[in-house]
Amino acid sequence: MFAAAVQLSPVLYSREGTVEKVVRKLLELGQQGVQFATFAETVVPYYPYFSFVQSPLQNIVGPEQRKLLDQAVTVPSPATNAISNAAKQAGVVVSIGVNERDGGTLYNTQLLFDADGTLIQRRRKVSPTYHERMIWGQGDGSGLRAVDSQVGRIGQLACWEHYNPLARYAMMADGEQIHSRRAAGTSAWARRLEGVHHDR
Repeated sequence: MFAAAVQLSPVLYSREGTVEKVVRKLLELGQQGVQFATFAETVVPYYPYFSFVQSPLQNIVGPEQRKLLDQAVTVPSPATNAISNAAKQAGVVVSIGVNERDGGTLYNTQLLFDADGTLIQRRRKVSPTYHERMIWGQGDGSGLRAVDSQVGRIGQLACWEHYNPLARYAMMADGEQIHSRRAAGTSAWARRLEGVHHDR
């Protein structure tokens, strides 16, 4: 399997601009023969770095939170359709992190598109970390599973979920063959697992 861990800067305050960059990158990766691409945590529209420096009250009701809420992704939507179409056109399995808006709540969500463009998983980070709890709601754990794709059985976790032994065990117990990991400020990566699971 030819995989790519994509480090892509978002277009700040622009869901559409960031999605356009993601689509261009996917088409480029498809031409290069990439079969699986994983993008960073909440790259669409952008990671809420403002939450590091603002007060809790500002994080909840301030202008930066309102901008993020406005630019967040709903599922399905034109944004997810564009990524789906690009995955299909490129023939690439895509794991990508988004700020998902569901009603009035934001979630740190990982979307997984198969190479035919089908959305095969939408999972929400179970427990946001530290300041992130002022930004994102808690996931319900229903996405703690691996799913079959054209490149293998894929499990996904975000950032500090990797310090949660139950979350990691759920992936292992569900027979993941490929693990897609993402964090903010660092490149996402994918690891092919062969039989024994190693934590290195």
